[in-house]
Amino acid sequence: MTNKQNSRYRYLEREDLREWLKEANTEELAELCTEIRRFLLENVSRTGGHLASNLGAVELTVALHRCFDSATDRLIFDVGHQCYTHKILSGRKDQFSQLRQLGGISGFLKPSESKHDACITGHASNSVSVGLGMAHARTLRKQQYHVVSIIGDGALTGGMAYEALNSVGASKEPLILVLNDNNMSIDKNVGAMNLHLNRLRTRPQYLRMKQNIHEAFSRIPGGDSAADFISRSKNAAKRMILPTSLFEQMGIMYLGPVDGHDISAMTELFQIAKELHRPVLIHVMTQKGKGYTYSERHPDVYHGVSKFDVDEGVSLNPSGESFSAVFGREMIRLGARNPKLCAITAAMPSGTGLSGFAKKYPKRFFDVGIAEEHAVTMTAGMAKQGLRPVCALYSTFLQRAYDQLIHDVALDHLPCIFAIDRAGIVGADGPTHNGVFDVGFLRQIPGIQILAPSNYAELRTMLSHAVAQVSGPIAIRYPRGKEGAFTADQSQNTGVFLTEGSDVVLIGYGVLINALLEAQEQLERQGIHAAVYKINDLSAPFSAELLQAIADCSRVLVAEDVVENGSIGQALAAQLVKGGLSVKWLAMLNCGDSFAPQGTVSQVYAAYQLNATGITDRCLEEIKREKTS
Repeated sequence: MTNKQNSRYRYLEREDLREWLKEANTEELAELCTEIRRFLLENVSRTGGHLASNLGAVELTVALHRCFDSATDRLIFDVGHQCYTHKILSGRKDQFSQLRQLGGISGFLKPSESKHDACITGHASNSVSVGLGMAHARTLRKQQYHVVSIIGDGALTGGMAYEALNSVGASKEPLILVLNDNNMSIDKNVGAMNLHLNRLRTRPQYLRMKQNIHEAFSRIPGGDSAADFISRSKNAAKRMILPTSLFEQMGIMYLGPVDGHDISAMTELFQIAKELHRPVLIHVMTQKGKGYTYSERHPDVYHGVSKFDVDEGVSLNPSGESFSAVFGREMIRLGARNPKLCAITAAMPSGTGLSGFAKKYPKRFFDVGIAEEHAVTMTAGMAKQGLRPVCALYSTFLQRAYDQLIHDVALDHLPCIFAIDRAGIVGADGPTHNGVFDVGFLRQIPGIQILAPSNYAELRTMLSHAVAQVSGPIAIRYPRGKEGAFTADQSQNTGVFLTEGSDVVLIGYGVLINALLEAQEQLERQGIHAAVYKINDLSAPFSAELLQAIADCSRVLVAEDVVENGSIGQALAAQLVKGGLSVKWLAMLNCGDSFAPQGTVSQVYAAYQLNATGITDRCLEEIKREKTS
């Protein structure tokens, strides 16, 4: 049976879909793409996810699956924002109701989920490196399969991609690079590469003719020499009148551009690329958000969406106020008072809340593309010459610039400010995006101050403090989303007791203070008096006041939404041992040594006992164990 009875989809639910793709005609493929877009809209509107990028890559992915076998060939979707159609075509359509949900399928490539996913994805600009590594492995192991790296023009702003391209051209390895050029990443693309891509113009028909001529000459005596002479003459003439392709300069054959919504044209180029047995880049032009009016008009808004009404195009869970928005407004306010204040980000002006600053102070705003290392080092250069630069990056992306933080910023003790957005658990984007490592790696760097606001008021105060000081780097880490019930500004000291108690000390920072305060109330109702201590400066030594309270209570719980290694709890345990201070028990609630899973923030918090109930239960368990031991 090839079609399910009473199906809403004529082609999408075929049991032989992957085989049928190879033989389907143009009209059938066009209808399949329409069905896929309808399916994506219906499902992503219920679960949230990356929409515009996936709508724009439907035909491209169908063409890839027509020409390659993802079970054996390696299809590497850079970042993974555009992999939903791939997941549908590789047998996961029925799991889309649980897309990005706890226990459901990932929004990115995930090999543990399917053999059709070539590698882990989530961060940009790594697909060419991974692809070249796989191509080398194929050659050394004498295996037969194709390697295809699909990279967007946004990801091509990342420096790692150019390091890899340099190696690809020199390697001569058969590797197919597909450049998905929609003139967008999340926000509008920037930089010289974007301008270069806009100048490249070559027709697929010309490329087929060129290959046919070479094949014809190769079949006659002396034909190879004649073909080479013609090619050299043609290239010399072309260089005189046309912009030279950067890719061909690097030893990579350039094919395109081709309409990324024309499956037949892309199929033709993919087949050519397979026959060339050398590094090839195929330039594919697509429209981000294609097929849905709202996302076509505003692809940046519909890049990543929460649940929304398909007919009206409006979110069912409006985001409203957030730490990012407050940060952006405070930057505008501080920018008016300080003409030396500048803002730097890496392709995320809207995500970090800096779009307003960019509009208000365009000469003091710098979007460097997906190039975090460059962003951090450029920040260092600006600070060295007397500016007050604020570099805003997501926690998970700041990881890429660890060496720059040490070598270019900390060693020279430069007054750089780092606004670390999406710190802690971020939710549905899962392990590749959770900001659970920054506390550990930042605390290792000498001389950097790490501040953790618990609400909007503290974020404003800490940012003002950071801009005013001129001695050494300061990092301010804050979560995705909104503040909680605790809204008082208690950021004046490195740490502060919010409640007093003689039985147990509860320690935390950031928005987890809300869970600690709620747990304190629950424990109080059971006759257990808990002191809640809020840490504002994660880099400062533990205060004498805190250590005395721990000595008096002899029971401690530290709650953090970070990995345990390098956590505050671990540092406190070491300090207690070093100071010879023994306690009845020290409980550390954190993400342990695991990669935090996808799911809502509240679900992940519950899994790690990082909510009021979990904190209360853990205290009661420890007290019970203490009494029975």
